[in-house]
Amino acid sequence: MALTPEMITSIYGYTTIVVGMMLSAAGLGSALGWGLICMKTIEGIARQPEMRPALMTNMFIFAGLMESFPFIILAFAMWFLFANPFVGALKAAVGA
Repeated sequence: MALTPEMITSIYGYTTIVVGMMLSAAGLGSALGWGLICMKTIEGIARQPEMRPALMTNMFIFAGLMESFPFIILAFAMWFLFANPFVGALKAAVGA
């Protein structure tokens, strides 16, 4: 079996679709995370108003950690798009 341009094109096409799904899932996860973090912080402040400074500090720490998730996914997505490892694997499989 020979390596054809259609094979490489289909790999890039499928990779593009999956990268779009990855980025949309990361965006949705980030939005849900922000919502849950803020909801629980407001709930905690409503129960114990004197804990507001500690709860707000924790909220911003956890929100910063949670916000890093989409950027990590973005880095993987860019790697899949620009240094596509699947094309190299296809070339190795076809050449073998």
